[in-house]
Amino acid sequence: MEETTPVRQQHRFNTDRLHRYLSAKSLVSNNDTFTVRQYSAGQSNPSFLIQTPSKSYVLRKKPPGELLPGAHQVGREYQVQKALFSAGFPVPQPLLHSTDVEVIGTEFYLMEHVKGRIFRDLRLPGVSPAERTALYVAAVEVLAKLHSLDLASLKLEGYGRGAGYCKRQVSTWTKQYHAAAHKDIPAMNELSNWLMKNLPASDNEVTLVHGDFRLDNLIFHPTEARVVAVLDWELSTTGQPLADLAYFLMPHYWPRSLHIISTMGSLKGIQGYDNTGIPSVADLTSIYCRCRGIPSSLPELNFYLALSVFKMAGIAQVCLFAEYYSKHTHSPQRWHSPQIIEDLKVCYLFKYCLNITVLTESAAHYIQQFNQKYSFLLQLERCLLSMSALVRAYGNSGCNKMYLCGQVKAREAGLWNLFLPAVSGLSQLDYAYIAEETGRCIFAPEVFNCQAPDTGNMEVLHMFGSEEQKKKWLEPLLKGEIRSCFCMTEPNVASSDATNMECTLRRDENSYIVNGKKWWSSGMFIFIYYTCVFWVPSHPFAWRLGIAVHGQHSMILVPMDTPGVKLIRPLTVFGQDDAVHGGHFEVHFENVRVPASNIILEGRGFEIAQGRLGPGRLHHCMRAVGLAEFALELLCQRAASRRTFGKKLYQHEVVAHWIAECRLMIEQARLLTLHAAHALDTVGSRAARKQISMIKVAAARMACKVVDCAMQVYGGAGVSADFPLAQMYSYARTLRFADGPDEVHLSSIAYQELKDQLKKAQAKL
Repeated sequence: MEETTPVRQQHRFNTDRLHRYLSAKSLVSNNDTFTVRQYSAGQSNPSFLIQTPSKSYVLRKKPPGELLPGAHQVGREYQVQKALFSAGFPVPQPLLHSTDVEVIGTEFYLMEHVKGRIFRDLRLPGVSPAERTALYVAAVEVLAKLHSLDLASLKLEGYGRGAGYCKRQVSTWTKQYHAAAHKDIPAMNELSNWLMKNLPASDNEVTLVHGDFRLDNLIFHPTEARVVAVLDWELSTTGQPLADLAYFLMPHYWPRSLHIISTMGSLKGIQGYDNTGIPSVADLTSIYCRCRGIPSSLPELNFYLALSVFKMAGIAQVCLFAEYYSKHTHSPQRWHSPQIIEDLKVCYLFKYCLNITVLTESAAHYIQQFNQKYSFLLQLERCLLSMSALVRAYGNSGCNKMYLCGQVKAREAGLWNLFLPAVSGLSQLDYAYIAEETGRCIFAPEVFNCQAPDTGNMEVLHMFGSEEQKKKWLEPLLKGEIRSCFCMTEPNVASSDATNMECTLRRDENSYIVNGKKWWSSGMFIFIYYTCVFWVPSHPFAWRLGIAVHGQHSMILVPMDTPGVKLIRPLTVFGQDDAVHGGHFEVHFENVRVPASNIILEGRGFEIAQGRLGPGRLHHCMRAVGLAEFALELLCQRAASRRTFGKKLYQHEVVAHWIAECRLMIEQARLLTLHAAHALDTVGSRAARKQISMIKVAAARMACKVVDCAMQVYGGAGVSADFPLAQMYSYARTLRFADGPDEVHLSSIAYQELKDQLKKAQAKL
């Protein structure tokens, strides 16, 4: 009976009468065992858990005794929950509403019992930092969803009074406070006066408002970071949605030392808890605004924070008033209202809210000082650590939430589109150090908008796209507003030889018609609307026209909602879902018609590919070095903590040698990566082909070997989902044929080496 107690004396009612009433409504059986317990929380409108052998319900009722006018309207709760449940919003299903006071002595309503987790402590003790992040993000997402609902569709147009919400709130809570207070408190009067004189100009926006949106009014899924029910709609109305957001954010401004134990529950300050996974105000605000599609700048947030503090004090007084007049067993002196207000530290919070300035960390100066030891990598490291923890805790389910939270922070810090020199001002050598850090977590590139295949596609559009294509596709890709995919490999041919491609591209007046099958099309499993860069022969009978073999192919942009584009199936890697970093699909194109303006330099596909794949291959190698560094860290941690045959694992010579060999391979690969990056910067992609092919082979082999050693040290745990090694190995092994198999690159290296040696020999003659 978690969080429930026997029904308290002042709230007792005739359970037999309730049993008969619910039986008449066919909700329970007359013969069922019928138990009623009271929830520890929920003092304003007391709540009760009703259980039979087969059913569980929650009953909410008015408290007994004299009540303040307009308070405790359980009928309104029932009305709004019924509308929201019908719209698919997460609330418990309301079952009946009774105004017959003969049943239990007061008006009440009944709803379904929703199983899940309720967190009374806003700091979420007992969960990992990654889970805290995901839970807070889920909460603010569901709040944004609430504020995005259409009142007309909900049939709640007359539910509240609409515009002028803030003025009404100040007036209402001033009246409620004065009606309930036993003693005049100057700070409350001062706050009330300030609020009335500083009403925001945006007070005309109207949505459905919860009125008491707190983390402890949410039920989360038992194992997932997902809200399954929003509770306590007593204060709901229509009006300004930012009041809800500020009320939810209010504890972020309380100092850690602030701990209130009252009829509202245990409220603890969480200011400064960012490092434990609780997102900052800036993060949560940005996510909320992005979900609602509104500007992220909220200049009037301070007003709403001050209103929230005032409202909290008012709620405390109303709860105390109800407790005092309900003939409870507590001494009135224990709940003396001035003491509660003092605990709330109204004066301190009032001044704090009026003077607070929401500041976000900015790393723009780190970008400008990048050559000074790359100091901003420390900031990257913190982000990646929390992401890795989330991946291990939630797998794919937490991925999208981390993207939203992480991308907000990355944008604000200036860590965005770092891969593209024309945008970031960084060279490939500069970016090599960054990419190595992002390689420590397979999700990290998405956070910084530096993920494949988007990076390569953005490079293609930047270097070869028309102005129209850049405006339509490149600009939103750079902003992270859309995602893209890349279709090249085909299921029916050996695609390591691009001249084998069988897909066709045919010109038809002002359009091109695409037909064929592609698979391992990267980036296809993205939750944002995307476009496709499609590699296809543009001259299926080019040999008859005398067109050179490397002049037969083109790239064309295909919006993925174009008729004829069919996603056949997602592909797995080693039998596991590969959607965590964009995923791969088999895609069929059946008479797909796209405008002729979507072609990218017809017949120059190979030329474009060289410009695209050079930096892209190098980025994979850079990340592989970071992945290997992380794998070696895990290996050393395990080797230092586990014992076999009387000594630590690292004390066994074979394991010690593995550690040494891994360090050698990583250092060699890193130097070769930096050499290739420098070559790309100084001589260009075409002239750096040998260096890029060398590191493409060496980095993939090295990463496979290092991760394999780590897995061997971990034993069975190494291939489980408890550690990231199995997923890391999957990525590293795939890299040995992604963007060209090792064998093709080895042939290219041999050809280039022979060519260079012949030049040297000729120079000596």
